[in-house]
Amino acid sequence: MGQQLNKIIKRRRRKAYVARKKALAKSGADRKTAAAKKPAAKKATAAKKPAAKKAPAAKPAAAPVVETPAAEAPAAE
Repeated sequence: MGQQLNKIIKRRRRKAYVARKKALAKSGADRKTAAAKKPAAKKATAAKKPAAKKAPAAKPAAAPVVETPAAEAPAAE
């Protein structure tokens, strides 16, 4: 059902967009121009250095597993 709803919403949005553009063209309003923009100042950032690879950390020796008998709970009667 979501697909049908999306189709209707898209259609409504497109219709509103076309109406706005039509009104803008009819009024003869100035449109934005890309040439009027000032060149953006570049941020002063240092050149990125490649990440230094760390040596894999030595794994500590596994502690010997000591099995201890589990404390048995008294059986409920």
